[in-house]
Amino acid sequence: MKTGLLNPVTSNADAPAHAPIVELAEMAPGVDAGDPQPGGSLPDQLLAKARAFAEPLLTGQRFDTGEEALHHADGVSFILHGIGAPPSLRAVAYLVYASEYLNQPEEVVTRAFGLDAGGLVAHTRKLVQIQRNARDALGDESEGPLPAEQVERIRKMLLAFSRDLRVVLLRLASRLQTLRHYAESKLPCPRALARESMQVFAPLANRLGIWQIKWELEDLSFRFLMPDAYKDIAKSLHEKRLEREQHIEQVRHQLAQAMHDAGIHAQVQGRPKHLYSIWKKMQGKGLSIDKVFDIRALRVIVDDVPACYAALSRVHEVWHPVADEFSDYIARPKPNGYQSLHTIVKDEQGRFIEVQIRTQAMHDHAESGVAAHWAYKEAGTKGYAGVQAAGDFESRVAEARKTVLRQLLAWERDLAAADGEQQGAAGSGLFEDRIYVFTPGGEIIDLPAGATPIDFAYALHTNLGHRCRGAKVDGAMVPLNTALQSGQTIEIVSIKDGGPSMDWLNADLGYVRSHRARSKVRAWFNALAQQACIARGREAVEKLLQREGKTATKLEDLAASLGFRNADALFDVVGKDEYSLRNIEQHLRPAEPEPDPDEFLAHRLSKGDAKLGGGQGRGVLVVGMDSLLTQLARCCKPAPPDAIGGFVTRGKGVAVHRVDCSNFRQMAGRHGERVIPVAWGRQASADSAQYAVDLLVEGHDRTGLLRDVCDVLAQGKIHVLSLHSQVARERITITLTVQTADTARLGAMLAKVSQINGVLRARRK
Repeated sequence: MKTGLLNPVTSNADAPAHAPIVELAEMAPGVDAGDPQPGGSLPDQLLAKARAFAEPLLTGQRFDTGEEALHHADGVSFILHGIGAPPSLRAVAYLVYASEYLNQPEEVVTRAFGLDAGGLVAHTRKLVQIQRNARDALGDESEGPLPAEQVERIRKMLLAFSRDLRVVLLRLASRLQTLRHYAESKLPCPRALARESMQVFAPLANRLGIWQIKWELEDLSFRFLMPDAYKDIAKSLHEKRLEREQHIEQVRHQLAQAMHDAGIHAQVQGRPKHLYSIWKKMQGKGLSIDKVFDIRALRVIVDDVPACYAALSRVHEVWHPVADEFSDYIARPKPNGYQSLHTIVKDEQGRFIEVQIRTQAMHDHAESGVAAHWAYKEAGTKGYAGVQAAGDFESRVAEARKTVLRQLLAWERDLAAADGEQQGAAGSGLFEDRIYVFTPGGEIIDLPAGATPIDFAYALHTNLGHRCRGAKVDGAMVPLNTALQSGQTIEIVSIKDGGPSMDWLNADLGYVRSHRARSKVRAWFNALAQQACIARGREAVEKLLQREGKTATKLEDLAASLGFRNADALFDVVGKDEYSLRNIEQHLRPAEPEPDPDEFLAHRLSKGDAKLGGGQGRGVLVVGMDSLLTQLARCCKPAPPDAIGGFVTRGKGVAVHRVDCSNFRQMAGRHGERVIPVAWGRQASADSAQYAVDLLVEGHDRTGLLRDVCDVLAQGKIHVLSLHSQVARERITITLTVQTADTARLGAMLAKVSQINGVLRARRK
């Protein structure tokens, strides 16, 4: 079974119809039906207005706990009133529950009651869902300490509280009212709910100093989780109740008279001991109930701190103090701000009495805790409850917020430490990766552990990080590479204009720890370098346009025509030397059509530009001249003094073949008109001209044959360019590409190769 603010159980018979919901939403800005009667203070009118608004929506509705929704809202408002919460917060308690039955609840509440109420309703609804998921994960029968998943959800709760800390008061009051309902109705309370109340809500109330809620949450959770132990202690106290009450009244009157006689103005009250506190002390110290000293307790409330110590002296004069049972929480307040003097004394009959001594302000804080900090929500600039808020109003608000948030963070660390002790190494260090620090206005900032003031500045705003030049931590100037700690207040000292330092990217100097800040610093320097590249590129392009006489050209149009998204993109690649200015020159100049190779060759042949070697007639192509495009055919690889012929190709000039080449004969047979006479020229016959010729050697495969062939060629000073051999059925075929200036020399060399042992044949390929 679940319970919470926003999980009502309705039936068709008693669920609110949609029409009234829409009607209420439409009339929300005026809320005529819920307006209070004239008279009363403005906060009280707001409270009455909120209840009138919620009543028609909540009447007849029930939560899944079985409690009536309107009764629950009234109970929450009453609990908040008991801890000193302002009327505006009590009014929101009604609006939170009523929002479940509204279409677009945040908008409706905002229009009717203002932006503050609408935001508070939204935050509370989200937090309720987080808590419900956490409770579901626990299971109804689970025991022991909180698991890591639950503690992680508590962290999320803390972050939710950081937006508006009044949310915690609403949730504490709501949970207490739910436990009261189970106690009054005698219904069994789900163990998961009671366990969450004991391990999450009660410690939270303790951290915030709200003792009234803390004690009652503990007692009710104790009653549901350990009913046998609860009954045993209750029975023991009940049997001695009359005697104890008589004794408390007697010593109360005795102490009040002693204070009066000493001239100390004081209120003396008797205080019952809470059952869970008794059980915990009995378990922790192994005591019987008779040995629990503070079952009988008195509280003395005086005017000021000196009167506290005067009252303490008077108490010790009246009764005998017990050694080692005195605590001075005024000189050393508890982490949550609690202050009081605690002492245990023994009366004339030897019975132990605990006496707490405090001022009225200490008492108010002890009873209401954080609730007292939120009176400013009613104050504005005109003050609240007679306290003026002008002047240092905002600073006092920020200090109140930071005080409470520090307690929440300390509570989280305590939970994490306890979890580590229970789970061992696997659970230790659960939250060591994050810290929480404050802005001067009290906003909480979540940072990685070891973060510096620069990380903090970048977390607030990128521009503030760039301009950061100094920092104050809790009011004291510190270096920018100082590691921050949770709970500190950080104030950034910045300049009007400027950027980060390259030193910030030096990991050894420790200026930046967070990924966000590091990426922002890198992005700033990358942008700076890009701007420099763009400036260089712009200058180069503009100079080019001046040389070309194209200064009227629009730069954006030029970039688009070259395929760039804008002019800066063109300047960037030009400045980085990734794009040549020659490309821009060619784009600016009109392109000249390339001549057709066939037409060019025909034109040259018709003019007789080529010369025949040896001084013969005109109109022939001479190999080796640069004026015409020629190439030696790869199929036959001609070389002087081979008989050669020319074939005019399409687009590749004249291909020169040996006249005995089979490919040449086939092409000449098909396209005889493209065959032209060619001859070797003087330059082709010169000793400096070298030609590649293919040789083919066949023989029997034997060891050393390839070496012998190469030796013969080397003796004839024939340079071998490449060699390939293939063996098949004990026959070897060797293909060689050699370099020669005259094929006539190859005849004698091939004859020598043929004489090698095992060679069957050697010839040109």
